[in-house]
Amino acid sequence: MRQLHPFYRDTWAEVDLNAISENVKNIKDGLPKSVELMAVVKANAYGHGAVDVATEALKSGATYLGVAILDEAIALRKADIEAPILVLGYIRPEDVAIAMELNLTLTVFQSSWIDKAKQYLPENLEKRVKCHIKMDSGMARIGIRTDKERQALIESLSHTDKFEVEGLYTHLATADELEMTYFEKQQTRFAQMINDFEREYGEEIPIKHCGNSAAALRFSDRCYNLVRVGISMYGLSPSPEINGVINVPLKEAFSLHSRITHVKKLPKGEGISYGVTYETTKEEWIATVPIGYADGWIRANQSGDVLVQGRRAKIVGRICMDQMMILLDQKVSEGEIVTIIGKNGDDHITVDEVARRLQTINYEIPCIISYRVPRAIMKNGSVSHVHNEIF
Repeated sequence: MRQLHPFYRDTWAEVDLNAISENVKNIKDGLPKSVELMAVVKANAYGHGAVDVATEALKSGATYLGVAILDEAIALRKADIEAPILVLGYIRPEDVAIAMELNLTLTVFQSSWIDKAKQYLPENLEKRVKCHIKMDSGMARIGIRTDKERQALIESLSHTDKFEVEGLYTHLATADELEMTYFEKQQTRFAQMINDFEREYGEEIPIKHCGNSAAALRFSDRCYNLVRVGISMYGLSPSPEINGVINVPLKEAFSLHSRITHVKKLPKGEGISYGVTYETTKEEWIATVPIGYADGWIRANQSGDVLVQGRRAKIVGRICMDQMMILLDQKVSEGEIVTIIGKNGDDHITVDEVARRLQTINYEIPCIISYRVPRAIMKNGSVSHVHNEIF
């Protein structure tokens, strides 16, 4: 019986670093030799654990890391990760000195940001702050979009020597769809944006990137010289729609487990949980599992399946804050493992299955499993270490 410490409730997630490594290597093998791979580890590596995933991805061939916010980049630097890190989101101008000190690369898309940020940097810099210019080719999120915005940004950059434009990039809105019209529109726009920027800036920018996981898997020859791989590094397809056109093997890295804490045999007509949304239809074995919506296992999972001894068991009644009940086909012992996501025996409840149940995307599932669920980091079939964020 696997023992995982230190935590004191039998509910945990497992993160398979071997799967992370295989996915990075397989994706990288499918890229042209000139294309580098950025491992996107924002949102605590999509709920998997940023430091562990970043370290494994770099060992496996990634050369750049991507995060969403400055705090995430700082955490990686505190863990002694020295690889280049791009902050993909906005940071406050007054925080630019922190980025400079930690050798972080920033996303820039506003002339006013340059004008403000340069005031927070010392006059005589030993090194300039690296930045990637975000271009809005059709996502309508952040990024320069008009000629006026581009010209104003270049003008602001021309009045300071504190910033180095290392990259130009955009984000594709429909690379995970089979319909190609909007994808082609964005590609055309981005190519023109690159041309206009480099012509007016007067220099060729060394790094250019547009490819998320979907584009990296499908159009690796159209992603310039860097791809940003997020969801597929974790072994998940960017969308069910493109499963049939992805040839790169992917292995899920995330699984979720618990243990039965109580088993009872109830007669017909007994209610289960709040609101009595389920009543026993005959004598039934009901087991309690210590996971609930405070753990990110939200109430909408009611009526979904879990695995016990390789067989499916239905979640019955409303999921509580800390516990839920399941319907067994026979009595089992207290302490029996319950697989909520992952393999158990010959069956497998995938992240995609849970996403379909919740009518959402697979990205969301590992992200919403909360800090209360410890992450057991697995390597070569054994527990390397455990992250318990409660203490």
